[in-house]
Amino acid sequence: MTQVLRKVVTFDEFVAKYPDNTGQRYELYDGVVVEMPPPTGDHEEVVGFLATKITLEYSRLSLPYGIPKTVLVKPLENESAYSPDVLLLNIPNLVNEPRWKKESTVTQAVSIPLAIEVVSTNWRDDYLKKYADYVRVASRREEIGISEYWIVDYAGLGGREFIGKPKQPTILVCCLEEGEYRVSKFRGDDRIESPTFPELDLTAEQIFRAGIVR
Repeated sequence: MTQVLRKVVTFDEFVAKYPDNTGQRYELYDGVVVEMPPPTGDHEEVVGFLATKITLEYSRLSLPYGIPKTVLVKPLENESAYSPDVLLLNIPNLVNEPRWKKESTVTQAVSIPLAIEVVSTNWRDDYLKKYADYVRVASRREEIGISEYWIVDYAGLGGREFIGKPKQPTILVCCLEEGEYRVSKFRGDDRIESPTFPELDLTAEQIFRAGIVR
């Protein structure tokens, strides 16, 4: 279960102290520091599989993108900071990011072609808190909303309102269109439809199987 450290801090205080030397991963939710649960092996297999497939695709297309190890995404209007499982960066725009050089932090949509969260035991954060922040940011100014956000629920952990009844492994692809998100669901042999990578040849089942011990 996600452990919340209840002292309220600013974003500047957060980046000055976290991450610490314990190797633990933290995020900031409206000024509250949240200690993220340790990832499982299945979770990390899915993350690694997705990062590899997306790297191969942007390399094939010779796009100026990269997937960093650790970057924070900060909504402009609140004291929050998220570290997606897979974050695709538009490298040429990083010179326009005021917090990039010193804090490895991005705030502009043009810097983030794609963000992916792989669902774990704290699934409510991925489906509710992070998604709500991305939508709220987008509704105010389209240019600072993340244009494409995936929620990869390979174990079917999310609420029934998100993944259906009975629960089943599901991928939600949320795409920003005219200031609002369009949400598409993919399961089984469905081919993932990605506006960022329209030629991506990848099914939901291929992603889910990456998290199965073989």
